[in-house]
Amino acid sequence: MNGLLFLIPVALFLGLVGLAAFLWSLRSGQFDDLDGAAVRILADDEPPRRDEAKGGAAERDRRKP
Repeated sequence: MNGLLFLIPVALFLGLVGLAAFLWSLRSGQFDDLDGAAVRILADDEPPRRDEAKGGAAERDRRKP
C-alpha cells in the first residue's frame, strides 16, 4: 500500500512530462510534413557532373597548384 503512495505521483508526473513533450513537438512543427520523407526517399538523386564523374573533388584539388 505504501508503494502506491509513491508510484501514483511518479506515474502522473511522467504522464505530464510526456504530454508536455508532445505539445512542444506540435508547436515546433515536427508533424507538419508527414509525407515529405516518404516522397523524398523515392526521388532520384541528381546525376553527377562531368568533372565529378571523372575523378571527383579530390582529383580536382590535387590538380590545383
